[in-house]
Amino acid sequence: MFTNFEIMQQQSKIYFFFESKKVDLRNRHQLRSFINSIFRKHKKKLTSLNYIFCSDQYLLEINKTYLSHNYHTDIITFDLSENTQDIQAEIYISIDRVRDNAKTLKTTVKEELHRVIFHGVLHLCGYKDKTKSSQAEMRKAEDYYLQKYSALLRST
Repeated sequence: MFTNFEIMQQQSKIYFFFESKKVDLRNRHQLRSFINSIFRKHKKKLTSLNYIFCSDQYLLEINKTYLSHNYHTDIITFDLSENTQDIQAEIYISIDRVRDNAKTLKTTVKEELHRVIFHGVLHLCGYKDKTKSSQAEMRKAEDYYLQKYSALLRST
């Protein structure tokens, strides 16, 4: 199924897979640590988290098959947890959508990619984005974590 994939260190609970499009995802050790810190802050225990970076078409097929949605999206988060505290999930991210969104939002692909990565984590921590007010709350949290992560990278 995957033409190119990478499984990181065995002790890590966060894994990155790549469908066909390789993603420039630097500082993975810091990113994993940072993601873990978000879960800890929200009093969640991470059991396993798979990020699958894929194309628009790949994610569209998942959207149709599992959610009965016939449209493109940048991210789909599947919470596979057996309870609300021990998080086990898969997060699918369309690199095509991330690139298009970065252009539309006049930001870098790197920043938009991290925003979407954190967006999935925030969903798993209980954030919603179906209403205007919940979208605003989600965006505020995304901005907060983007700022914190950027500061972390600058300090290393």
